[in-house]
Amino acid sequence: MTTIHCARCGKDGERQAFKPFPNPLGQRIFDTICKTCWSDWLKTQQQLINHYALIPHQPKAREFLLRNMEQFLFGAGASDRVP
Repeated sequence: MTTIHCARCGKDGERQAFKPFPNPLGQRIFDTICKTCWSDWLKTQQQLINHYALIPHQPKAREFLLRNMEQFLFGAGASDRVP
């Protein structure tokens, strides 16, 4: 088990098993977000998908989810407007 200092919760926590995306954002999440906070985001993401009836493979829905993910994990970058 590798521990990291989480950018979201500010605690030392277990690192995720793998990068969530094969891009720089995925690497940033892997390097700075603990497993617990990532799990919290996945629950929140599902709530957003259900609440707004999003279809995740549509480009506008993906953009909305990415903005909200960045806000949730790092504290900035998302707007409150509905897609």
